Amino acid sequence: MTTHDERRVALVTGATSGIGLAVARLLAAQGHRVYLGARGAEGVASTVKQLREEGLDVAGSAVDVRSEEAVQTFVRSAADRFGTVDILVNNAGRSGGGVTAEITDELWHDVIDTNLHSVFRVTRAALNTGGLREKSWGRIINIASTAGKQGVVLGAPYSASKHGVVGFTKALGNELAPTGVTVNAVCPGYVETPMARRVRAGYAAAYGTSEDAILDKFQAKIPLGRYSTPDEVAGLVGYLASDAAASITAQALNVCGGLGNF
Repeated sequence: MTTHDERRVALVTGATSGIGLAVARLLAAQGHRVYLGARGAEGVASTVKQLREEGLDVAGSAVDVRSEEAVQTFVRSAADRFGTVDILVNNAGRSGGGVTAEITDELWHDVIDTNLHSVFRVTRAALNTGGLREKSWGRIINIASTAGKQGVVLGAPYSASKHGVVGFTKALGNELAPTGVTVNAVCPGYVETPMARRVRAGYAAAYGTSEDAILDKFQAKIPLGRYSTPDEVAGLVGYLASDAAASITAQALNVCGGLGNF
């Protein structure tokens, strides 16, 4: 039988690259037991191995956050391994857009399902199967986007999904406030990740220009003059997961180099 110690258990989705990987590493370094997931089993296995070699207490399994059955299995596995969930970071997501008149149903539905429905699906599973609703202390942190507060040209499905995440966060934060479980959204702007590189490639193709030209154009919009790093985004997640952040709930906080200012 598994014995569970007193350290808090954190569940992180989309945790094999970019922001998710930085979050998993930071939470584990802060002393949490981290159970991570992503769609690819090989990626999960290699990430778990890598983080364990860094001396961190992590485990994980593959999960497709678009599948209710897969999400239930994932959360149950986390609870079986480490105990009930204290901290949930909904980070799994995808980019997606184009000229709106030309967007297919398949693309629209997959972006909404991956970025928005999944946040509800994993959160519900963490509250029930993961035992989070029984806690007097808990943290739900949803990785949204500055695109969840303002419109992004050629990014209608992505913007719509992230606005949905922000709305869900605010509603659930108010609902759970009396329980001691806080719910917040972290809204990155431009962050240098594998997904960011795919996004630049997409814009370069749409505008018939180079990825370097797109990078220059994007950086020129950012008051700080550069992309944020995954570690900078993870830093806010780590703070929100701490005891010091107990009075912050139902908020959507930007990490964006000044790109968004509300």
